[in-house]
Amino acid sequence: MFSRLAPLLLLAGCTSTPAATAALGPAPAYVELADELTAFVEHERADKAIPAVSIALVDDQEIVWAAGFGFEDADRTRPAGPDTVYRVGSVSKLFTAIAVMQLVERGELDLDAPIQAALPGFSVQDPFPEPITLRQIHAHRSGLVREPPVGSYFDPSEPGLAATVESLSDTAAVYAPGERTKYSNAAVSVAGFAVERTVQRPFADHVRTAILEPLGMDSSSFGSEPELEGRLAEALMWTRDGREFPAPTFDLGIEPAGSLYSTAPDLGRFLSMLFADGQGAGGSILAPGSLEAMWQPAWPDAHGLGFGLGFSVGELDGHRTVGHDGAVYGFATVCTALPDERLGVVVCGARDVVNATLDRIAELALRGMLAVRAGRPLPRAEVTDALHPFRARRLAGSWQAEDLWVDLEQQGDELVLSDSAGDFALRVRSLNELPIVDDPLAYGIRMALVDTGLVFAGRTFERTEPTLPAPCPPEWRGLVGEYGWDHNTLFVLEDRGQLVCLIEWFFRYPLEQVDENRFRFPSFGLYHGEELVFERDPETQRATAVTAAGVRFARRQVGEEHGTTFRIEPLHSTEELRRLAAASSPPHETGKRPADLVDLRSFDPYLDPGLRFDVRYATTNNFLGTALYDAPHAYLQRPAAEALARAHGKLVTQGYGLLIHDAFRPWSVTKMFWDATPAAMRAFVADPTQGSRHNRGCAVDLTLYDLETGAPVEMVSGYDEFSPRSSPTYPGGTSRQRWHRELLRQAMESEGFRVYSNEWWHFDYEGWSTYPILESFPE
Repeated sequence: MFSRLAPLLLLAGCTSTPAATAALGPAPAYVELADELTAFVEHERADKAIPAVSIALVDDQEIVWAAGFGFEDADRTRPAGPDTVYRVGSVSKLFTAIAVMQLVERGELDLDAPIQAALPGFSVQDPFPEPITLRQIHAHRSGLVREPPVGSYFDPSEPGLAATVESLSDTAAVYAPGERTKYSNAAVSVAGFAVERTVQRPFADHVRTAILEPLGMDSSSFGSEPELEGRLAEALMWTRDGREFPAPTFDLGIEPAGSLYSTAPDLGRFLSMLFADGQGAGGSILAPGSLEAMWQPAWPDAHGLGFGLGFSVGELDGHRTVGHDGAVYGFATVCTALPDERLGVVVCGARDVVNATLDRIAELALRGMLAVRAGRPLPRAEVTDALHPFRARRLAGSWQAEDLWVDLEQQGDELVLSDSAGDFALRVRSLNELPIVDDPLAYGIRMALVDTGLVFAGRTFERTEPTLPAPCPPEWRGLVGEYGWDHNTLFVLEDRGQLVCLIEWFFRYPLEQVDENRFRFPSFGLYHGEELVFERDPETQRATAVTAAGVRFARRQVGEEHGTTFRIEPLHSTEELRRLAAASSPPHETGKRPADLVDLRSFDPYLDPGLRFDVRYATTNNFLGTALYDAPHAYLQRPAAEALARAHGKLVTQGYGLLIHDAFRPWSVTKMFWDATPAAMRAFVADPTQGSRHNRGCAVDLTLYDLETGAPVEMVSGYDEFSPRSSPTYPGGTSRQRWHRELLRQAMESEGFRVYSNEWWHFDYEGWSTYPILESFPE
């Protein structure tokens, strides 16, 4: 299937979007597999919007193919190749474990001695009687917290390894050593510091001379170095509500746990060393047999799998696998070996936490290499299609099975799944006309509609009618909000009567309340066994910070308090804005249909109860603080007005009506908005050189009002708030706020409108591009 696409994709490399650039190989036996992988990698890279991907296949001591896809830089001028440099995250832990094992072989460290034998001053608060050992650390059984208070994954201050480890003295062990697997970057940093103190050299320098140089890993280092920066891929961070931004580049305090920079071929040389029983091109790395000892799960699960010493030990189609994945700001890496077959693969990507996608590529590569070895036909990758809109509409809604729930929500052209047992919200697509999860974060969860309901994860769920959620408990209202940094924001929200933490952009955890200000992470996920502790302003009872898993996150100011109008500081005075608008003209267009603007107020007599109006730009109650209309005009093109009336009628049956804030907007006002607004906020105003949908009479800004009280309902953000809270998919707020936001969207989109990606209140009517840009209200 993909092999037939490969020539076309490679040909595209001669134009503006190369599928693959300079490559190593492929070796003759792997030509067909390289073609298959080329097409699949490029398909997944485009589908998941990964700027750059590099791959290397290893057959024993030979890199049989290595290639790059996409571009290293955001301007798309440097094609990615095998030598593109990536931050490889937790793949670093393998090198730290080997550095420890080298010292064990020399008798300078003891895997089973208390860690204080290597670090005499190391301590934590309220320690358990059992000592922490290096064996436990590398098998993630130390019981230490996931992150240190200083130098954590979140901390951009680059404090250094000594300060990072020292800060653990302010933490308490989460579990007794050996009791339970708890993945810990903090613990591996302690192991790296033990190496540093033992050899009396900086950790990064020691690993360079003891491991990287003997392996010929000349494009690798712990921490950034000038000679690698020119080849470093410019990576992307992303959020579930549609935002993207360049990844931060600070070095981590938890250096031994996640600070390696490398390339796919360099990591391929590392895999060759594994297949040579510890021998590298430049000499011995480990004594024969040491690696096999590191690959024995220290606390095996029911299948005999788990963490060995640094290595994650798993299986693929009955074949043993060893290796590690990595994820660090804007980057994802998969490094997996079949040690018994001496085959391996490295896949690196320049987009945050797309490990599930890279895992699929790696598994296809390994299965393909096994097939080449056995002389079998190559395996073919599964490729999904968009769900048919009819099927998506049938699946959309809320589903319940006892205390479990599944939500399937239409967001634009996509169907998104969230459920009570999962961390993520995931995109649903179609495979052979059956719905399947295919998302950068996960793949392969299947579901089906049957007579009895929705079959999902082995359970049958029944459709439930949406009901208005209970109000958020008053004592939690002051906790809901955003905390932390721009590059890594923690969200606290309320959902279905629970307080929920959304951490590291994607991981969503229901919390258990311990007391007024203390909550506990659930027993699964990244932070199990740890707590969140809120600090409140004593007068307002609003949280000013939260310490989550030992890391302090300060509250972020996002938007305005409910009931307060968002304002900007305009770049020009009102008089100057009017002068600039009067001196300009809208873009010239031809071939548009005649305008047929109707006054929405004239529709009012036909609706019972009617539309309500709060046209903000006829008042000073707007983001500029000045009146821009001479009267509260509200016009739409006739088809849009009729569709709006139908949406209003649907909402009336549910106890709500539509409150109109704006509709047709003269082009001159759009020009004033643009000239007044700072560049960083212009996602919330239209570019006058293109004209807006409002200028065409096909956009409307509105919200809901309660028929019983006549009051506007509370949404996650206020109208015209220039903040992330205004996104129609913003994950924060309360259940009731999000429920009302979704009710409005469903009613409007059922009648041909589409919500604007940055503003929950802004809806564009289908066919808007066929109408002309207009300069004034009808007379």
